[in-house]
Amino acid sequence: MKVLFVCSGGMSSAIVVNALKKEAEKHSQDLEVKAVGSSEVVSELENKWDVVMVAPQIKHRFDNIKKVADEFGTPCGPIPPQAYTPLGGPELFKTLKELIK
Repeated sequence: MKVLFVCSGGMSSAIVVNALKKEAEKHSQDLEVKAVGSSEVVSELENKWDVVMVAPQIKHRFDNIKKVADEFGTPCGPIPPQAYTPLGGPELFKTLKELIK
């Protein structure tokens, strides 16, 4: 599964991305996860991502990002603030599963 993380600059999510990957491994789920800045969403969605997850620090941009994701037919949702931590893997994985139902 391909998961696109959108954050402010595409770099602050590295620790959170690793937490999600580790949790996914526990559930035998293979993930490709990439973190990008909000200005890269349109070009990245052309690469056919399965889901878009938006970081809490850019929640003010969520509606615009979701609109673009909807145009591509890609599920999109916010990352809960409590999941946006190095220990947030279980909550992130739960949120991911809810988005792809």
